[in-house]
This record gives sequence, C-alpha cells and structure tokens, in this order.
Amino acid sequence: MSAGLEASNLSHTYRGRGFPGRRRAVPALQNVSLQVAAGDSLGLVGSSGSGKSTLLRSLLALEPASSGTVQFDGRPVRPGPASSLRWYRRLVQYVPQNPAGTLDPRMTVRELLVEPLRQLNTGGDHPGIIAEALKRVELPPSLLDRRPGELSGGQNQRVAIARSLVPSPRILLADEPVSGLDLPLRNTVLAVLDTLVRRDGVGLLFVSHDLAAVARLCAHTAVLSAGRIVEQGPTSALLADPQHQATQELIRSVPRLPTDKNRR
Repeated sequence: MSAGLEASNLSHTYRGRGFPGRRRAVPALQNVSLQVAAGDSLGLVGSSGSGKSTLLRSLLALEPASSGTVQFDGRPVRPGPASSLRWYRRLVQYVPQNPAGTLDPRMTVRELLVEPLRQLNTGGDHPGIIAEALKRVELPPSLLDRRPGELSGGQNQRVAIARSLVPSPRILLADEPVSGLDLPLRNTVLAVLDTLVRRDGVGLLFVSHDLAAVARLCAHTAVLSAGRIVEQGPTSALLADPQHQATQELIRSVPRLPTDKNRR
C-alpha cells in the first residue's frame, strides 16, 4: 500500500508580542506525526485552540511549518507557487467547514465544479466528470444551473464535497464539514463521506471536535491537545477506554456517544 499523505514531526511556532514589548513564542504544533492513505478514515479531534487549524494549513501547503516535513508518497510538499503544487492539489483536496466561504454565490453549480478542473489543468470529459461527482454526493443534475443561494445548507455542503472530488483525489481533508447542519442534513453528509471511504477508497482526514460524528465515520482517531497528539488508536478502543485527560473531557462533553461495533 502506498504511503499517501504523511506528516512527520511537524512543529509550528507563532511569534506574538509579549510583555513588556518583547516577542513571545507561541507553540501551535509540537512534533505532530500522522499518516492517511487511500481508503483510510482518520479522525483528528481536539478542543478549540488545540492546533487543528494550524495542522490543516500545514498539510494543505498553505503555511510552512517551523520544523518537520509533509510528504505525499515520499515526495516533499511545501508552500509555493500554484503551478508547483498542481500535482498535489489533484491528489489532496479540502472540504471546508462553511461552504459559503468557498462557493462563489455568483456562479452556478456547473461553473463551480468546472473551475477546479480548469485551474488544475485536468483533461478528460468535463461534463462526464461533473455528472459523476454529483452522483457520488447524491445530488441531481437538475441543480447544475442553480446558484448557492438557491440551495439548502446540506446541498451546498455536498456541492463543496463534489467540487473537491472532480480532480479525482486520493485524500480528502475535511474541516468540521457537518458543523452547523441540522441533524438530517448532518446525517446525509456523514453518509456521503462514509460511502466515499468504504466504497470508493478515498482516504479521509476528518477534523472535528464532534466525537459522535468521528465515532460513526472514522476507523482510527488521534487526539490533539495543546499542539500535541496525546492519544491515538482504533476509534472504538479509544472511546471505550480513554487514557488522556483531554480525551476524557471531550467524551464528557457528548451527552450520548454512539459507537459502531462494526467499525474497522
């Protein structure tokens, strides 16, 4: 099996202003290592301020880490010009927390799905690729000429997922993709992501503070606290017997946590 996306010993320190007027080092990541291959489903959980956003930006080559490396199949991944990262953007795609921030309200769904194909110089049958992406997220072709403002929140989130699928990536990095959705829409989006992993073999890094969603979706889970991975392992085992205080606190914040006995 290929290595896929691999982060090794990532650390990142922000420089803030201390007192009295001195520069102060604020560690956001400390020696974080993880790996996601095609067909994997890894949950990354942590409270606000744990370092999840900084880690995502490093994995997406949007921000250089202070130390450590990001690689895809052994090839180094670093921030740089868009042209130098096209190969990586085809293989690793991002699913946002809030599609309103990434879906241009002036564009139709068709235009939104064509845009990444053009930006990444992706060849092939674009209408066919778009039709297949819509099918994979269970949206009808009748939505192609509508704009985001004419769609529901769940439909927009699925359009955002479809947009990430058109380049045929091997890995999706999903950032709180069901946050703010009501229960039926949340379940629909989780079911779509689960199908992408189980049926289509897409690798998924599911970043969330929602352990109920992680328990449903992810085979393995890593817990991030104060910039460090403090606990990781099979999701069912980690939730049944949490060892670290950060994990225990996250579990206590969920009134009733469903578990999936059949989860890999």
